[in-house]
Amino acid sequence: MKKFILNADDLAKSEFHNNAILEAYKNGFLKSTSIMSNMPFFLDAIHRVVQTSPKLGVGIHLNLIEGKALNQNLKTLCDDNGNFNNGYLSLLLKSNNKTFLKEVEIEFSSQIELAQKYIQLTHLDSHVHIHSIPNIFKIAAKLARKYNIKQIRTQAEIPYFIPREKKYKNYLVNLLKVIILNYFTLKNKPVVKKYNLNTNDYLIGVGYTGMMSSSTILEGLRKIKNDSIVEALIHPAIYYDNTIDSHTKEFEITKDQMLKDLIENMGYSIDNYIEKQNDISLLNV
Repeated sequence: MKKFILNADDLAKSEFHNNAILEAYKNGFLKSTSIMSNMPFFLDAIHRVVQTSPKLGVGIHLNLIEGKALNQNLKTLCDDNGNFNNGYLSLLLKSNNKTFLKEVEIEFSSQIELAQKYIQLTHLDSHVHIHSIPNIFKIAAKLARKYNIKQIRTQAEIPYFIPREKKYKNYLVNLLKVIILNYFTLKNKPVVKKYNLNTNDYLIGVGYTGMMSSSTILEGLRKIKNDSIVEALIHPAIYYDNTIDSHTKEFEITKDQMLKDLIENMGYSIDNYIEKQNDISLLNV
């Protein structure tokens, strides 16, 4: 089976992300997204995007990096105002601390439960790949099983280099991320099996974070020789003032009919993680 899933991370992060994901679903070939339930535009995403897009697969985008926690008194995760105050490295360094891991589980549970008031979640992933950290991944996998979320993202990416891309320094930094995440994936795959979950075979989007385009997706797919489930992650946004940045360029990917045709010509079905396509994913419409 060759399945390609283009997933828009960061639904609910801003009105601009919500606008782009709605447009990409209705007038592009985007079929999958992941929602951040602790962000200010969560209810806007539910009512304006999710509830008008019944065939859009929606997963949970677990977040310990941006915004406010849904819980109070998380001393290892937040500042005195309840704002998350850790980056990826800080979370990694704390990931053997039992108090920290207990707080992670409390917050993750709340984020999943809030989303599940409105959505039958199809998959689980995270902001800045925080759930790739092995001890955090164990919590995420346990909760996926508990809340009947059958798909969890792993980050196996085949490194590839596109000479015509100009941002070489950015690529070298991202390459280090690819190496680290590939190592963590090796440690996390047995956990996927332990909790009887499913996962993608490959991911595209780490090596070219901030530089994603139709060509980077195609080059990534060409490196994969076997039948696989491949997920490509993007962070699309569109703005009222016609600002152009990496987010608007990633939005354009979703409207690229030539890219869609080329992916299908490679034998991939463009899909999402909805188990049965006639299932309604909305709970409280």
